[in-house]
Amino acid sequence: MADLAERAAAPVHGPGRAHPVGLAAVLFVVEGVLTWYKRNWRASAISSVVQPVLFLLALGFGFGSQVDPGPATAGQSYVVYLAPALLVATTVQLAAFECTYPVLGGFKWQAQYTAIAATPITARQIVSGHLTWVMLRMASSTLVFLAVAAVLGAVTSPAVLLSFLVAVLAGMAVAAPVTAYSATLESEAPFSSLFRFVILPMTLLAGTFFPVEALPAWIRPLAWVTPLWHGTELARGAVFGGLNPWAAVGHLAFLGAMFAAGAVLATRFFARRLAR
Repeated sequence: MADLAERAAAPVHGPGRAHPVGLAAVLFVVEGVLTWYKRNWRASAISSVVQPVLFLLALGFGFGSQVDPGPATAGQSYVVYLAPALLVATTVQLAAFECTYPVLGGFKWQAQYTAIAATPITARQIVSGHLTWVMLRMASSTLVFLAVAAVLGAVTSPAVLLSFLVAVLAGMAVAAPVTAYSATLESEAPFSSLFRFVILPMTLLAGTFFPVEALPAWIRPLAWVTPLWHGTELARGAVFGGLNPWAAVGHLAFLGAMFAAGAVLATRFFARRLAR
């Protein structure tokens, strides 16, 4: 991280200019996290790759062997029906994790954000670098999951690549507001409530494992306001077809608005905390 600070402070835009160009500053932040990750990636391999594959095996082929193809599964076998939704759910969970403890640690434990802020890199660039890293992290894990799912026969159409893009977008719609929330905390204690009462229920009730229409009518609106439901609808619509174009626009607008609002708040909260 010291090397990152030195490089960020070095002239990169001509003699006597110490301020890095916007994109360069963002990439410095990404490079710092990537350097750490290359040494510690094994610690996250189980949660980001192995765990979703086990879910696909257990639910797709285990439980799914008892589910006949029909309207509830878009006419597909259950494992094929599950794959794009599980892709989105896994990406959302990964985004939530990458934007909780690592963000608080950047302020409180490792304090790398404080070190970076001592260079000409701004709070906005730190947030942009963090979110860029999260996007790359999600994309790489999602591609590995897709490759394994294809080998297992859970992928039947090249259109699943569209669900990959949707999964990353849904993950970013979660990453930005969670980053903003984490930047306001002084303790990790609230994270357990976030995962227990927000992330887990969203995974179970937002249409990942069964259609939302199977839920009681009073609880469906709770699913409809989650980014995971919007991402799941888009992902399945991209793979299986039948998604109304205006509905697709609405889903994309919702996810985009969540990301934009979260990014604005994250930048504001980072700047406020780093100015203390």
